[in-house]
Amino acid sequence: MQTKLHRSLLIVAALFSSYVSKAQSEHELNTQWKCLKADAVSSTGTQISKPDFNTNTWMPATVPGTVLTTLLNNKKVPDPFYGMNNEHIADIYKTGNAYYTYWFLKDFDEKKPTADGQVFLNLRGVNYSCDIYLNGKKVTAKPHEGMFLRQSYNITPFLNANGKNRLAILVKPAPVAGNPNGGQGGDGTIARNVALQYTAGWDWIQPIRDRNTGIWDKVTIQETGAVRILNPHIITLVPGVRMPEGPQKPATIKATAELQNATAKAIKGTLKYMVDGQTVSKQVTLAPSAITKINLPDLTLNNPKLWWPNGYGPQNLYQTKFQFLVNGQAVSDQNNVEVGVREIQTSWNTTTQSKQVAVNGQKIFIKGGNWIISDAMLRFSDARYDAEVRYHKDMNLNLIRVWGGALIERPEFYAACDKYGMLVFQDFWMSGDCNGRWIDPMKKDDQWTRRKYPDDHGLYLASAADQVKLVRNHASLAMWCAGNEIPPPDDILLPLRDSIMPKLDGTRWFIEYSNSSEMSYNTMGGNGDGPYGIQPIESFWNNRTYPFNSEVGSVGVGDYESLVRFISSKNLIAPKYTSKGEDVDSIWDYHKYKGVGYNEFLKPYGDPESVKDFAMKAQLVNYDQYRALMEGFSSHMWEWYTGSIIWKTQNPWTAMRGQMYDYYLDPNACLYGLRKGSQPLHIAYNPVDGMITGINNTFKTVRNLMLVVKTYDMAGKDSVLTQVFISIGPSSTQKFLTLKKQIDALRQKQGLFLNLELLNTNKKVMSSNLYWLPNNDGEYSGLQKMHKAALNVSAKQLSAGKVQVTLSNPDNAPVAFFNRLALINAETKQRILPAFASDNYLSVLPGETKTVTIDYPQSGNQNMLLNIKGWNVNDQNIQISK
Repeated sequence: MQTKLHRSLLIVAALFSSYVSKAQSEHELNTQWKCLKADAVSSTGTQISKPDFNTNTWMPATVPGTVLTTLLNNKKVPDPFYGMNNEHIADIYKTGNAYYTYWFLKDFDEKKPTADGQVFLNLRGVNYSCDIYLNGKKVTAKPHEGMFLRQSYNITPFLNANGKNRLAILVKPAPVAGNPNGGQGGDGTIARNVALQYTAGWDWIQPIRDRNTGIWDKVTIQETGAVRILNPHIITLVPGVRMPEGPQKPATIKATAELQNATAKAIKGTLKYMVDGQTVSKQVTLAPSAITKINLPDLTLNNPKLWWPNGYGPQNLYQTKFQFLVNGQAVSDQNNVEVGVREIQTSWNTTTQSKQVAVNGQKIFIKGGNWIISDAMLRFSDARYDAEVRYHKDMNLNLIRVWGGALIERPEFYAACDKYGMLVFQDFWMSGDCNGRWIDPMKKDDQWTRRKYPDDHGLYLASAADQVKLVRNHASLAMWCAGNEIPPPDDILLPLRDSIMPKLDGTRWFIEYSNSSEMSYNTMGGNGDGPYGIQPIESFWNNRTYPFNSEVGSVGVGDYESLVRFISSKNLIAPKYTSKGEDVDSIWDYHKYKGVGYNEFLKPYGDPESVKDFAMKAQLVNYDQYRALMEGFSSHMWEWYTGSIIWKTQNPWTAMRGQMYDYYLDPNACLYGLRKGSQPLHIAYNPVDGMITGINNTFKTVRNLMLVVKTYDMAGKDSVLTQVFISIGPSSTQKFLTLKKQIDALRQKQGLFLNLELLNTNKKVMSSNLYWLPNNDGEYSGLQKMHKAALNVSAKQLSAGKVQVTLSNPDNAPVAFFNRLALINAETKQRILPAFASDNYLSVLPGETKTVTIDYPQSGNQNMLLNIKGWNVNDQNIQISK
């Protein structure tokens, strides 16, 4: 086992791997690749990589992508996300590694540069090892290893004079496939590699059969002059306590970069960077064939436009350009870096006994979601990243935690988080399940052995250093965490904490593991996170959990339209519950429904009559759960909690738990319940004691707000319980009055609707919140007998990609309850996805008109309709006027 830190850093330096993806002269090789199974080829890499080698029998390959993605795109395997198809795909544990060992080949045009020009081949991710050949010559001196260790090669000497080139890469899977025996990470041995752990299966995903072997991330060709810029690094210092608006005191920008002189001669030149109309430069002399780190003079940025987390202020970003000029004249290389000016601080809250986070001097109550990975088969795209992160913004969250069984997320993910104001809590590759925290009969090795995983500690450290350089410039990156629920072994943890982080970053909170007492002091015992599963909503208000809870909650079955995407009609059978337990269809079980626990929470609405009825009632539970979760945590901010992070908010596979939207980017009611409960300014009802509570997650006191509390019975008759002016201090909660006695009396027989509003002095609604409360027996008997509502609905096209919906409920009508809006294709009746509604699963009170806007990707001139369906509103399709 290799453990020395200096070996790790030498690997990084030797590969020159830490380039940035926004170099001016860089382009992707992402089309017209071919591949063939390695054991079907008898020729050598030097032969295959010659441009005249015959590849007519090779099949098209997807790069970036995995072997399994290529097989799927060539219809060699069925869609593993549908039904039981995954069971019909060979698993690498049974077949052996040779089954998924493939040659990948790409022809490309690139002429030899003139004078001191250089050309580099950059690979941002190969899983797991590879040999590289170009034009009949081997590029790699020895096989490259490591899924998370980037590669860069100077291919100038290998290019053909005529500009016609052939690249051939032999890709081999990780040495240990792991037995996908149904355990968390299978038998745990998947963690012997420095790679993804979830690919051996978890309680929310089935195994990925090739363990994501392939050229899974971007391949680029980069053209530079004699000197290349590597790893530009920008640190922003924002002293004092700031506000989002008004003039700002200066901020300081510190910048460094590494310069690679690829020639055999010393080179003089100027390194400079430009931001906001200012230029900072330094003259340097670079030694031949060497990499030199350059520290540039500090820059003072006057009246900076600051970057803030979602809900607190704007996400201002500056475009920064680094250039190196040979002899101060000819541009040899340049990189563009997008920068948010902000500073992350942390402190210990002695009341909660947990860390609290501040940005630009202002404390931030963390409302977060756990993220696994965008796609379980690594089919990443800028558009998908943007949509998923935007959904988190729409939930009114301010943080995403990237879980440790996956990867350091890609720069494109971080760019979306920068854009939408999501702080990021980034785990390294370690999990309590695979790495030995607990006794686990499903694991092959004992805890002492698993505690030493992975096999190659040096590779782990080299990969960590490389990935830190990859993403450290992003304003959204706020916290590094060495492991999920367990720290790494000391000979990884200590170099990571004490050497790599201070040297390569040093500006962010470093946490040894995700539920450590340095983050959230555990006075309760247990694991330090949870609870998981559906909870009585009263528990979120009444039962104290861990003060900075890194994982809490787990429901999220989608609606009927979501289920039909991956379950065949014969398997669309609602679960049944008996004294012996759950009777669940095999497909539902395979997609991880079992154990989610809807039963006792659906019963108050009446036993589901069909799978559609089940899905609708599940959405009521979803909405109520996540609204209550965030209300409960927020109502105790700075008293019990400094933050909570939901387990989990998205699924990279078609699972039936832990998601606010499904794999196909279709939101369920969890998203909108969470959106409601997470409003920056919010008014809430405590179901335990009937207290009306105000929650202000902004930096300013809100004054002169009228609190209006009304109830509506099942026929729509209203009663005003109170109307009073209130104020709420900044970043705080305020209890106003309890109405439990009155509300309990009114809901006694049939239940009722409780509506809370905050109005400003212009009578504009600043916050509204409608609860549906059961009768005193805990049953929603009134809902089950509600009359239909004659809701008036219209829709019009506001602009390309934006539709406005108007919903009006007549006076003296029942509440038009729990309406799901969706844009659909007029011909296929399939939903247009993703779609971002300003509200959904919404109710319209008697005499009320609501307006909702829906943004959607522009997709040609397809005909659309608006679909609406509600609890007591008929399913109907509405024409969209132009």
